[in-house]
Amino acid sequence: MSEAVRCDGWVVLVVDDQQDNLLVAQTTLEFFGAEVHTAYNGEEGIALLDTIRPTVILLDLRMPVLNGWETLKRLQARTDLRRVPIIAVTAHAMSGDRQRVFAAGFDDYISKPYDIELLPARLEAAITRKQESISHV
Repeated sequence: MSEAVRCDGWVVLVVDDQQDNLLVAQTTLEFFGAEVHTAYNGEEGIALLDTIRPTVILLDLRMPVLNGWETLKRLQARTDLRRVPIIAVTAHAMSGDRQRVFAAGFDDYISKPYDIELLPARLEAAITRKQESISHV
């Protein structure tokens, strides 16, 4: 088994309406060194951006108040977030969702339940890809 990815210095925003999913992501990422902030819907997540500068955002697609699709549109309009990967998360993967996620502009797609051994590496890969894509523009 390869050495686990450390998340030291990362600020992660996790937006999900399910407490169990928030807890799993938060506990896992904090264990690997990240500072994690959580919100129950897109409006709460966007409000948190007034006080935090995330390294990466995990965004559930299906939530009340403001779902992941609409939240993404609002986040994409912010120039201060153009270096921040936004990763779609869903427990109800439907045929075509993956293609729709990437077409909408998400940087990656993770199915729930989270694979806690792979979660930090998936986030690191998304962060690296985003930084590389920005530096080539």
